[in-house]
Amino acid sequence: MEVWKKNMLVCCITAFIVSSGMSQMAPMLPLYIEQLGVHDPGEVARWSGIVFGCNFISLAIFSPIWGAVADKYGRKSMVLRASLWLAVIMLLMAFAQNVYQLAGLRILQGALSGFQAANVTLVAMQTPRERSGWALGVLYTAQVGGGLLGPLIGGGLSAVFGFRGMFLTIAVLCFFAFLAAWRFVEEKAVPVEKESISSLEAWRRLPNKKLTLCLLASTFVLQLALISIQPIITVYIKMLSAATANVAFLSGAVFSAAGLATVLAASPLGRLADRIGPEKVLVAALVASGLLFFPQAFVRNVWELGGLRFLLGLAVAGLLPSINALIRKTTPMALAGRAYGYNQSAQFLGMFFGSLLGGQIAFAWGMSAVFFATGVLLLVNAVWAYTMISVPGKK
Repeated sequence: MEVWKKNMLVCCITAFIVSSGMSQMAPMLPLYIEQLGVHDPGEVARWSGIVFGCNFISLAIFSPIWGAVADKYGRKSMVLRASLWLAVIMLLMAFAQNVYQLAGLRILQGALSGFQAANVTLVAMQTPRERSGWALGVLYTAQVGGGLLGPLIGGGLSAVFGFRGMFLTIAVLCFFAFLAAWRFVEEKAVPVEKESISSLEAWRRLPNKKLTLCLLASTFVLQLALISIQPIITVYIKMLSAATANVAFLSGAVFSAAGLATVLAASPLGRLADRIGPEKVLVAALVASGLLFFPQAFVRNVWELGGLRFLLGLAVAGLLPSINALIRKTTPMALAGRAYGYNQSAQFLGMFFGSLLGGQIAFAWGMSAVFFATGVLLLVNAVWAYTMISVPGKK
């Protein structure tokens, strides 16, 4: 097997392991917080938001820093550092004694991790340019697949071993990811930035700053649009369904519909991007995603919503792999780690602001307004991307 294919396979396995481990934790946080001594429902909700969100902020701040370190010392070392740190931090979370310790550990998790960005950079830099769309699509499939199965696995583990046992299991999984990357990943020599340069100087050295800014904005808008729906979708499903006893199941099914579609479509769309160009796939996926948000405001039952979410997942599958492939094509190899770090910062900032804005828009103007606002935002982004990126018939 060629080295780049072996690296991609190992990185996909580690991405699946880490994604499943991290997604196990999110649904269980409120229950773990209650176990740590917070019993008032309002306080549990407040602390759940704090503990969940603070990780995104520290990730957004530190991702470019670790990207710069990757450019200087190599990408495999960053995968090893991040996966080992995740194993350590999950181990410490298993022994947290109060919610303040848990929040502090979540902040440290984001500050010292950045595993997925390191994984994406390694795959992008080690894969031939003409195959990067397909490789990044496969990697994205592994990430989303792990995220889909994680909550199911976490629920089973917490039922059998308790919440602390679940965190210990996640720590072991992350350590296995570290061992797999250490033993099997072979990093070919690529240009790295030996001198220490500031973020401003790194930005100045990018050959197409306007395009890079457009790609970062696309990542931000995508995550904001996807996350903004999450605070309201369970309430929305409750409005659509007469069977209120099954709301939790129906909500999970609707959530999973988009994720399943993304898993199915990411690799084929990545292959299509290699054939016709990631810029074309990006613009088309932005338009399709934006248009698919509008009818969700008018659905009459849960199954219509689930079908539209499935179609949305197919469209979304073409976005992040295409953005990552375009960063690979337009960024000097010596600055790639920093560029992917910027992109992950945009991703986590979008998730953070999306979680804040979705509920606020729904409260002020109704739930339909969230679908309209996110749809319009994606279409505006599509127009901007079209003006910035070479597409058919445009010079």
